[in-house]
Amino acid sequence: MMTNCTANETYEISPRFRLTVEERIARLERDAATDEAFVEHLTDGDHIRRQMRLVAVQRAESLRMRLFLDRAHTRLSRPLIEI
Repeated sequence: MMTNCTANETYEISPRFRLTVEERIARLERDAATDEAFVEHLTDGDHIRRQMRLVAVQRAESLRMRLFLDRAHTRLSRPLIEI
């Protein structure tokens, strides 16, 4: 859930943090696809609703993180050798 954010707000993040967030997005999307495919094996309506809610939450979190990365600028790494 986004609160108190403006469209122009930007963040500066490290390359390592960006990679961590990108990996988390990929994992969420992969898990959502797996969980959605599992629904066809369920018979109980309540279980199916809970499973689909899980999928929706995973996809919403993935979207939230993607929007964060769209506003974030990756900080340049410091040179290994000082000039």
